[in-house]
Amino acid sequence: MTRTTFFCGLLLACGASFGWAAEPAVLTAETQARRRKEFTERAAAAEAALAGDAQSVSAYSARGDARLFLGEFAGAVADFEKMIALDPTQDAPHWRLGIAYYFTGDFAKSARQFEKYHAYDGRDRENGIWKFLAQAKGENIAKARAGMLVYTRFDREPFPSLYEMFAGKMSPDEVLAEVAKKGLTENEEVMFFANYYAGLEEDLRGRRARALELLGKAVASPAGRDARGGAGYMWQVARLHWERLRAAK
Repeated sequence: MTRTTFFCGLLLACGASFGWAAEPAVLTAETQARRRKEFTERAAAAEAALAGDAQSVSAYSARGDARLFLGEFAGAVADFEKMIALDPTQDAPHWRLGIAYYFTGDFAKSARQFEKYHAYDGRDRENGIWKFLAQAKGENIAKARAGMLVYTRFDREPFPSLYEMFAGKMSPDEVLAEVAKKGLTENEEVMFFANYYAGLEEDLRGRRARALELLGKAVASPAGRDARGGAGYMWQVARLHWERLRAAK
């Protein structure tokens, strides 16, 4: 081991003990390349399926997801809209389209899509958060808070506290303290969502450094990165947010 290698290793070890780490610990270039290859292959497989059946809703769904994760947001919107054109029953539950609209900057359509989903599932506060985020970006925070969806049934942790945060009743740090008070810091999925959405709130407040820190923690979380279903899907969305914020000047 060279002296330089030893020093770099010592620096990383000390940094980790103080709660910070080099950026590659969040998402390595190797992981990014592997993910891009995976989603490129998924998109190609879906295109092959569509060549055999141009009316395949599932193929449009698969290609839309792959395009979204590749950052090809307009293509994802086109595929998701085609799904609905082929099968209108896909419209109300299609929160993925709301996210795709958000990343294209079509915030009015995004907010509307999450309103539709609310009629489909009136318990999911994460949906309400996205409706708020779209309206906050498209109009302003005051209007978004005035138009927040109403929930009366308990949702999974940590979303009750996160919803209060976006309503202006709690700070990101208070949400994280509440998670700790409830003894949930060892629950990696809870912490993934807490860090992700607290990071988005910090971004809305214009605190880019703190937002990047929290989003980085979310992207580094194995609870999202290695998960299937909702947490795994939202990990990809968190990664897109993190990459976009890192690239912003």
